[in-house]
Amino acid sequence: MSWRWIDSSAALQQVLDDHADCAVVAMDTEFMRRDTFYPQVALVQLCFDSQAFLVDPLALADTAALKNLLSRPDVVKVFHSVSEDLEVFDRWLGVLPEPLFDTQRAAALLGEDFGIGYSGLVERLCGESLAKGETRSDWLQRPLTASQCDYAAQDVTWLMAVWRVLDARAREQGRLEWVLQEGRDTLASFRDSQAHPVQRIKSAWKLNRRQLALLMRICEWREAEARRRDKPRGWIVDDAACLAIAQAQPPNAETLGRVEALNPAARRRYGEVFQGLVEEVAGLQEAALPQRLPAPLNAEERKRLKRLKQRGQALAEGLGVAPALALAGRDYELLLRESGGTSVAPPPSWGGWRETQLIGPLRQLLKEGQL
Repeated sequence: MSWRWIDSSAALQQVLDDHADCAVVAMDTEFMRRDTFYPQVALVQLCFDSQAFLVDPLALADTAALKNLLSRPDVVKVFHSVSEDLEVFDRWLGVLPEPLFDTQRAAALLGEDFGIGYSGLVERLCGESLAKGETRSDWLQRPLTASQCDYAAQDVTWLMAVWRVLDARAREQGRLEWVLQEGRDTLASFRDSQAHPVQRIKSAWKLNRRQLALLMRICEWREAEARRRDKPRGWIVDDAACLAIAQAQPPNAETLGRVEALNPAARRRYGEVFQGLVEEVAGLQEAALPQRLPAPLNAEERKRLKRLKQRGQALAEGLGVAPALALAGRDYELLLRESGGTSVAPPPSWGGWRETQLIGPLRQLLKEGQL
């Protein structure tokens, strides 16, 4: 496997200058999580045409060239299953790759299964069986082994080959805009997910408005603390403790001490923080409190939800789109709640082709009472 190692900002800039006219770059990242909140970026792979470059982020004094590449609107960035890469770039560079072509999602729009992994997709579209031996490697070690480098270069080189097949198929089917819209939706969903940490807490729907306001404050504080300390959220305070504090709204240290879900170490370290948040929320006017989260669907609503999913999946299959990509379970639930009069903020993915091919028809069926 041919590749070139890039271990300086000047060398990276030269590579990008040499390929400034390329309209497409295939990209991948290798990273590690060692009891940290953030992924630790260990390698960035680029492929222009058929040439792979392995960029050592640990050796870059200046990342401006890479930021510029990610931001260039005239260069399509190709990834496979991009979600974790987005987290890497957002933390490391504060920039996300746009425009984005995610081969996993593109394949599902073009007749392939949504659940197919990268190796399976390469084998199906290109007839190549990829080695998997370095999947669990220590990517932060230096130097990397020749086997690691070959593995990393292989991934991004074949990604370019997969893109060629899918790009041609998308153009042939008139769905290239669908694929690029999917990239825009993915980025919008990623940005939205970073803003609502309370959504990760199960049973938050049980809280009244003031309890929910407190939970939101606790989650926002925990998110900031986890980022500041670069530790997993659960290492700061776990979800059960966040929920228990919100339910109890402890007015003093003694009451906080009776919150069994909060471990003693967290109580000692963050007790004053929690007391401050409780006092802050206690002073909020009723009009400033959030609306309660909706309760789970009842039995009759679940039956309607099942019928709605069946119709949506049939529409997706008729389009030749993998049903699992077309709409998620959350989408169907939001549609059902919307039809019942609940105010719903449409997710970013409800625009474009989904609006005309799926959301609109399903809304009409619900309006006509056919489900």
